[in-house]
Amino acid sequence: MPSSVPRKRIRKTPEARRAEIVETAARVALTEGLECVTLRRIADELAVRPGLISHYFPSADDLVAEAFSVAATGELDALLPAERPHGTPTQYLARYFALSAGEAYDDISRLWINARHLSRYRPVLRDRVAEQELASDDRLERLIREGVERGEFRTDDPRTAAIQILVVLDGLGAHANTDRSNRPEAVTRMALTTAERELGLAHGALSDVPAPSEPS
Repeated sequence: MPSSVPRKRIRKTPEARRAEIVETAARVALTEGLECVTLRRIADELAVRPGLISHYFPSADDLVAEAFSVAATGELDALLPAERPHGTPTQYLARYFALSAGEAYDDISRLWINARHLSRYRPVLRDRVAEQELASDDRLERLIREGVERGEFRTDDPRTAAIQILVVLDGLGAHANTDRSNRPEAVTRMALTTAERELGLAHGALSDVPAPSEPS
């Protein structure tokens, strides 16, 4: 027999509610596209009134920009953690390329394509795209500098090496919506080849590298 005692509704703090909204918007952005991030869509996802969403994000453009930032930051942290205590720079760089290849990376590639296109018309999003590009440059540059300090990499300009690698990855990611089954191996490993060349590594040095030993 069902209980007649009404369930107590848990009131979320403003911080928790805002985080929930942004997390939901980021998931929609990553899986369906930034155009699908609207106040009404996110309200429907959370089973709340659109007015609640607009209370935290009066402008849909602000919500779209925040959704992109959160999704992009989450992917960057997954691909290349800021803290890397469990392996060498070579291991983390090889891991980065392994995770950046194939269908698993296509959602984030599509998100970046989407964001760069929409940022032509949305200044708030344009600023966030620039911030995330800078964050990616900085994160990879720091890894390369660490590798140089430890004698694993050789380059006089870690910043330029990082940007060159990311430009190649972006170029490969631009084909996320096309069939790549017949792509030549030299094209498939173009980012690896670029990194090996720019970091003074032998061909194949970033292939079949043991993964960092994460704690159990």
